[in-house]
Amino acid sequence: MQYQPQAVRPNASHEYARPSPVEKLRDEICSNSELSFLMEAHDGLSARIAERAGFRGLWASGLSIASSLGFRDANEASWSQLVESVERIVDSTELPVLVDGDGGFGNFNNARLLARKLRQAGAAGASLEDSCFPKLNSLIGDRHPLADIDEFSGRLRAVKDVVSETFILVARIEALIAGHGLNEAIVRAHAYADAGADAILIHSRKSSADEVLSFASEWGNRLPVVIVPTTYYRTPVSAYRYARISTVVWANHSMRAAAAAMRHVCDSIAAQQSVASIESHIASLPEIFDLLRYDELAESEKRYLQPR
Repeated sequence: MQYQPQAVRPNASHEYARPSPVEKLRDEICSNSELSFLMEAHDGLSARIAERAGFRGLWASGLSIASSLGFRDANEASWSQLVESVERIVDSTELPVLVDGDGGFGNFNNARLLARKLRQAGAAGASLEDSCFPKLNSLIGDRHPLADIDEFSGRLRAVKDVVSETFILVARIEALIAGHGLNEAIVRAHAYADAGADAILIHSRKSSADEVLSFASEWGNRLPVVIVPTTYYRTPVSAYRYARISTVVWANHSMRAAAAAMRHVCDSIAAQQSVASIESHIASLPEIFDLLRYDELAESEKRYLQPR
């Protein structure tokens, strides 16, 4: 059975009620006939910048959050540190947040605990991958053992039993990363759809999109397909629209841009012992104040601090 794009239904109690984060994310991934884009965020500032740029949803990247905390993307950051980072992202923006939850940090019990805590933090959904704990970033090395299909399906069912329809669950398939091929990816996708996943994220480390496009063709749109074109970034997005891909995740680009910019600035200041040459190349303080809405604080001070 193929999913059918649906229009967002208004809240029954109020025709013009604002959609919830879950409804917003569902509209982006599951109910939108147009190709959607989620932008990586790893803290409040990167979330606010992505919102200002016009994105309609965020990807709380496991790699980027771990990197910003000084950890490697190998489950070195704990699930509680992930939740704390997501809470700051959620508090900084009105956009729905889909969280990169790795494999759920353990078995079904760890996965459902993570989902419950992420929902409490305000996340709209999570992507769980069929990897074994501890995971290693998909683009590093050759150690990528896959979870047993039935065991991972149990993780998905446990999450859905806890969060029901109040949380979007994306099942991320690592079969192509592990070198198991298209047939294995399709078998896993069907099993995860039966376990209650709302969408399928198919991941590839190839430099072309051939693998994910073949998957989309074979999958036949049973559930929405999400992709992460980190390595096959040269593929035009028109190919994804033609293949009826649902959502593209730009998964780590704000963190990588920040790292490059900070390295350049630090090298320059250390070499020149001056900031004069770089001042015009970095964000001004008024821009930072504007991003973080210092104007709202000033207006609130007039309302709450000044006597009548």
